[in-house]
Amino acid sequence: MTHPISPYLTTKELAQLLRLGERKVYDLASSEQIPCVRAGGKLLFARDAVEAWLQQTYSGPTLDAALDLPSIIAGSHDPLLDWALRKSGSGLAGYFDGSEDGLARVREKDAALCALHIYEDEGWNINRVSAEFNDLPVVLVEFCQRERGLIASQGNPLGIKDLGDLKRRRLARRQEGAAGQKLFEHLLSGAGVNTDMAFAGQSIARSESDLALEVKSGRAEAAFGLKSEAAAQNLDFIPIMTERLDLLVWRKAWFDTSFQKFLEFCQSSTFKDQATMLSGYDLSNFGRIHFNASR
Repeated sequence: MTHPISPYLTTKELAQLLRLGERKVYDLASSEQIPCVRAGGKLLFARDAVEAWLQQTYSGPTLDAALDLPSIIAGSHDPLLDWALRKSGSGLAGYFDGSEDGLARVREKDAALCALHIYEDEGWNINRVSAEFNDLPVVLVEFCQRERGLIASQGNPLGIKDLGDLKRRRLARRQEGAAGQKLFEHLLSGAGVNTDMAFAGQSIARSESDLALEVKSGRAEAAFGLKSEAAAQNLDFIPIMTERLDLLVWRKAWFDTSFQKFLEFCQSSTFKDQATMLSGYDLSNFGRIHFNASR
């Protein structure tokens, strides 16, 4: 059961969002540089007042103060995220067509936020986002970590153990711009698998769910997908890695009621129980901010 969203942020919540120490937030409040109220000796910050304050603190070229962002989350498909959007009643709608598409839609203000899992040598997402979005008021926050690996038919009749066993196999594929597809091709190339042959003639799976169904139907002999989807279709799963799925959010959208309601739901026992049931999810760092643009 979730609770109504408070119209106020605590000092800790505001400090995390602004990437400041709590002491700095106290200093801003005591010097009356940021709007706040005091209740029982505790500082509280009205969400709408903080949003207005942020709009007034821009330097250089500014965004329209009345920036109208659609209540859409774009980017990478994730079964738990998709489920949470529907169950939270937040009003956010999902349009999942890959990480690259999501980044483009956020940049063009066609989405309030996007989900992404772009592999980098030192981790996930941060280098790409910091290189392309540091001049925009956005925040990169962790949604989950999830297990990704090879999905094979029930009982694994082909005896697939690793990427090297995928030579001369029919492999399910995602659309161009899907981060999982790019990573899969990179890993296959390193394992000596001819990707042109592996994906030849295969139809495009536009979601993680469709990817598993390609194996379930027999149209593909293996896929590079999520443990949760393998379990949902009663398919075999060979783990390869744990990846991190983040949300890139316009800072203005962060304060909107729809996103706050979504965040509240994602901290509920209902959400956590669903993640456990789906399997392959780690929510221990949910809400951790990995990047906060300098603007």
